[in-house]
Amino acid sequence: MKRGASVLAGMAFAALAVSAAEGALAQANPPAATAPAGAPLYYQDPDGKPDYSPTPKKTTDGRDYVPVYEDAAAPTVPSAPNSPAASSTGKGRTLYYRNPMGLPDTSPVPKKDSMGMDYIPVYESEAEPGVVTVAPGKLQLLGVRTAPVERRAVSARAVRATATVAFDERRLAMITTKAAGWVEKLDVGATGDPVRKGQLLAWIYSPELVAAEEEFLLAIRMPTGGSHGDAGALATAALRRLRAFDIPDDEIARLRRTGRVSRTIGVHAPADGVVIEKPVVAGTRIAAGDPLYKIADLSTVWLIAEVAEGDLGFIRPGEKSRATAVSFPGRTFDGVVDFIYPTVARDTRTARVRIVVPNRDLALRGDMYASVEIDAPAGDAATLVVPDSAVLDSGARQVVLIERGEGRFAPRAVKIGARGDGYVQILEGLQEGERVVVGANFLIDAESNLRAALEGFTAGSQGGAK
Repeated sequence: MKRGASVLAGMAFAALAVSAAEGALAQANPPAATAPAGAPLYYQDPDGKPDYSPTPKKTTDGRDYVPVYEDAAAPTVPSAPNSPAASSTGKGRTLYYRNPMGLPDTSPVPKKDSMGMDYIPVYESEAEPGVVTVAPGKLQLLGVRTAPVERRAVSARAVRATATVAFDERRLAMITTKAAGWVEKLDVGATGDPVRKGQLLAWIYSPELVAAEEEFLLAIRMPTGGSHGDAGALATAALRRLRAFDIPDDEIARLRRTGRVSRTIGVHAPADGVVIEKPVVAGTRIAAGDPLYKIADLSTVWLIAEVAEGDLGFIRPGEKSRATAVSFPGRTFDGVVDFIYPTVARDTRTARVRIVVPNRDLALRGDMYASVEIDAPAGDAATLVVPDSAVLDSGARQVVLIERGEGRFAPRAVKIGARGDGYVQILEGLQEGERVVVGANFLIDAESNLRAALEGFTAGSQGGAK
């Protein structure tokens, strides 16, 4: 019994000794803190140097870089400058770092540019796709100007187009003969000669016309009554035949008065104008219907304007226009839109618009080149508008730059309407009171700069998404 008690006492003493040893060991070597949950945001040099890596890495002497987690308060995580952990400013987690000069260059970890400037952290609350930041000191240097989106009426806009002068087809006259014959003589013998209504142009010899005059003389000489009771009907029929050949009334009166047939018949101008075609010369044999002269009245001419397909919907017949010709610098020719042709040119994507222009002093001539402005109504209702210069039109889309404050600008696609008074209607994409960029030297310098800027915005949007 004594021996068993002694054994039990020895075992208890040994257990107490082991427990005391474990306690002393625990005090000498406390347990490591539990690592924060979640994947590290990036890795930092173990000596606290400003050297970072988005993936695990070792120093030259074989030590591991220290992981940095979202919870910056973890006891084992050393603090680092510009850490993308939760910000004490209340802006949220740092998503990435942007170039301090506003270039479309981002980094997932802290970084310096070629001049030694720190990249600027972008927080969750500031992240917006496509936002570009310009340093405040550069805004004035770049000439950035903004204007508010406002609601106002756009009264009218000017549609500009090139045009050529054409003869008014309603004022053209083709002079022909209804009987075959020969051109004996031309009193007006040159293209371009001006003529007056009723002026004698040419002399025609036609056997058919001579025979018709002889029949008329015989009919009017036949006695009436008796066996010749139908003499009056014959005279009437002969007179109708003369008029069918376009024999003028003064020639018929001469026949009645003199009773002599004329070998040649004169051709007279039916209206005032200018000879624009003369296909015959003296001695030419002509058939019935062959043209002798073509005359154009130039007191009114047409301007055939080539209007871009995109502007066609703004033009209506009756709208006023103004034209200038290179031959008459400083002079304006007023006109009215008369007709819009029903087709669009396949190659140029333009439509022809006919404009009637008075030409009393005959200054405008056929095929002359002109530039035209057509007043197109844009509507009297107040709508959202921005200055013309605010819209960056690449052809495929229209974009404006929205001011976000603190030198931040974001592109936004918009749908535009009519233009006029230096403004453009905004149908979709903007709200009243927002401010848009209307002037920036780096944007309006050249078309290539515009494209580069838009590509930069796209790159910024992708960086923000990352």
